[in-house]
Amino acid sequence: MFDIKENLKKLPDLPGVYMHKDSLGQVIYVGKAVSLRNRVRQYFQSYGKSTPKLAALTSQIAEFEYITCGSEMEALVLECNLIKKYQPKYNVLLRDDKTYPYILVTTSEKYPRVLKTRIIKKDGNRYFGPYSDVGAVNLIVDQLNEMYGLKRCSAEDFPDGFRPCLNYHIEQCQGICRGDVDEEAYGKKIDGIISFLAGRNKEFTRELKAEMETASAEMRFEDAARARDLLLSAEALSQAQRVTMVSGRDMDVVIPVKDEENSFVVLFTVRDGKLVGRETFDVASLDGDEEKLLTAEFLKQYYEKWADVPHDILVPELPDDAELIEEFLGRNKHKVKISVPRKGERLAIMKLAKKDVIEMLGTIKDRQKSSKEKSANLKKEMDGVVKCACEAMGLSVKEQNKSYRVESYDISNTNGVDSVGAMVVFEGASKIRKDYRRFKIKTVEGPDDYASLHEMIYRRLVRANEGDPAFKILPDIIFMDGGIGQVTSCLKAMDDAGVKLPVVGLAKDDSHRTRAIVFADGKELDLKEHPLLFKYAGTIQEEVHRFAIEYHRNLRGKRAITSVLDEIQGIGPARRNALLAYFGSVDAIKNADVEELAQVSGMNRSAAEHIVAFFKK
Repeated sequence: MFDIKENLKKLPDLPGVYMHKDSLGQVIYVGKAVSLRNRVRQYFQSYGKSTPKLAALTSQIAEFEYITCGSEMEALVLECNLIKKYQPKYNVLLRDDKTYPYILVTTSEKYPRVLKTRIIKKDGNRYFGPYSDVGAVNLIVDQLNEMYGLKRCSAEDFPDGFRPCLNYHIEQCQGICRGDVDEEAYGKKIDGIISFLAGRNKEFTRELKAEMETASAEMRFEDAARARDLLLSAEALSQAQRVTMVSGRDMDVVIPVKDEENSFVVLFTVRDGKLVGRETFDVASLDGDEEKLLTAEFLKQYYEKWADVPHDILVPELPDDAELIEEFLGRNKHKVKISVPRKGERLAIMKLAKKDVIEMLGTIKDRQKSSKEKSANLKKEMDGVVKCACEAMGLSVKEQNKSYRVESYDISNTNGVDSVGAMVVFEGASKIRKDYRRFKIKTVEGPDDYASLHEMIYRRLVRANEGDPAFKILPDIIFMDGGIGQVTSCLKAMDDAGVKLPVVGLAKDDSHRTRAIVFADGKELDLKEHPLLFKYAGTIQEEVHRFAIEYHRNLRGKRAITSVLDEIQGIGPARRNALLAYFGSVDAIKNADVEELAQVSGMNRSAAEHIVAFFKK
């Protein structure tokens, strides 16, 4: 069992991010700290009871985990990434995808611009950040544009007679639109800006200091203050932010760890340049096995079933047959490179990972032991559920040593329209996302959830009987989202498919919370006296409901788009997509005139007139 008191003593006095978990190991809160030791301890003192929200949170903390960082800035960015990943129950969750600002240099353009943005695209441009100091970003962008007279407008073509904008007339732009700027000279300015944003800023700050001192000596105090503010902003932006890397690539960092009794592999995942998570894997090995052998076996076994292996995998020591493993991991997909980083941001992320592994070594064993105890307790509870489910259906009970594989089903529709089904899979407390499946309901008219469930489960079981590899693994038990009605639909589908599996329902109370497990004979198991089962059943129910609704919304959104535009004469899929890409929404298309519509790639005046006439009706 995870000993909270003992693990509190082991907390380092370092900046980092902590994750509170419940009895099922789910992350329920993510926070950052200047000192992990001081901050995490507060939750188990008077601070943890200071508000109703904190009291509810601390009552559910069964264990905690932490990741150390090099600075509070790194902890802040990592906290943001982990909140996005886990969507913890007790965090304040931002519903859009806006985070910290970046500085964008549009290197894909002939005359690049320098802008602030919050959205990263794979468009060939350079992105720097993210930065937590929005004011510093704004000032830097404005000052760089002013100092170097950079292009401000988005236009790239300047035909004869093109009129310069206001920036040219107030001498904030050099007049690129008039052909007055040499492309090579402009490019050198952009190279200097990129060098500064990439952290090579000694020359830039030296010039700023000299300008500030000169202006002060000449009593040009406004100019001196402007240079001072720019210098402070440059220093704020130049902090090492290893958590988010400039290159924005996907990579994994794999670090093997051995001690006297156990072997582990710690995996750090970096996605879109952001460190987003850490996992620890228990590895069975012999005393004489070297760490690079652990690395080699982990790479082969862990990534074997992955459809999309990251391009870069960083390791502290190259395993034997590294080139052969690269070829195996990148088979028919893309090139995979296994490497030991030597410099730059890749080395920085490796150092960060190694430092964190050193800090976490003291708690790995406790965490592994806690995980095993948690799995054993859940298995014991599930033994009773499976036994009762089998007895209610007249099935023989089979003894099982491993965790139970559970499938759950749900239906989502809007008054019977766009009806879809969802299947999720759990093994113990773990979600097996690669085995999730979605179904379009084909034979049911109207909002008939029972008939829709019957169709979905019957199709799933028939495909298993036919040997379809995507459905070949049958569950140990089925959890239906609902009561005896849903259980009956599943029983009928199994009878029609010639399959017998234990099935139970998950009934909810008036507050829409899971209250009981319903068996095929109508008997119920009240979950008030079984908190672990209550949490487990609720997690499964929420997951299958989320998966079904997500699929239904996507389907409904696509249908809404095509049902309007595809009805218009002369508008096929190519023109429809071009119109949506240009205008951004159906409403914008509806409000456009003939001339605007005709300008879209692939359109002509006749098709534009059809659109205007259609919406006028």
